[in-house]
Amino acid sequence: MTRGRRHLLGAAGLAVGALALAACSGGVTSASFTVTPTTATGVTLSSEPSPAGRILATPQGHTLYDFTPDTPTSSACVSGLCVRLWPPLLTTGARPIAGRGLEQSLVGTIRRPDGALQVTYAGHPLYTWIGDNRPGMVTGQALLNVGGYWYVLAPSGKEIKTAFTVASTAVRR
Repeated sequence: MTRGRRHLLGAAGLAVGALALAACSGGVTSASFTVTPTTATGVTLSSEPSPAGRILATPQGHTLYDFTPDTPTSSACVSGLCVRLWPPLLTTGARPIAGRGLEQSLVGTIRRPDGALQVTYAGHPLYTWIGDNRPGMVTGQALLNVGGYWYVLAPSGKEIKTAFTVASTAVRR
């Protein structure tokens, strides 16, 4: 490889690294991405099997995650990149419902900065992960991404911190 090509590749690598760093620090605005949050009129949470026991999921079986920088009253995942990778579970106003095996008293909502209502469980705002493209996938578990860790939740509302991956629907209900 010629010296000029190495310098060009090095400069390109630095530019990509700077863009990634800006994105992780919230430097990318939501206008930069097409955001597809999971929104429903009447959200019912479900409990699905996983290698670490039962975990929270959407009624369609898509795994739900919490984000460690969140608080019970606010979401820290508000930048365009974060919301694109981790779409929040939103409701259009109807009170979310706890499915079989879950506690209704642990279900709630918070108001996001854009005014949308995000579903919570035991004070954890809930998200899906863009990498889980089929029901039963758990590819975002214990992932350090966009400024914090992402964990699945047990029906008790506790984070499950065990690192595991279910890459298909091999774990059946």
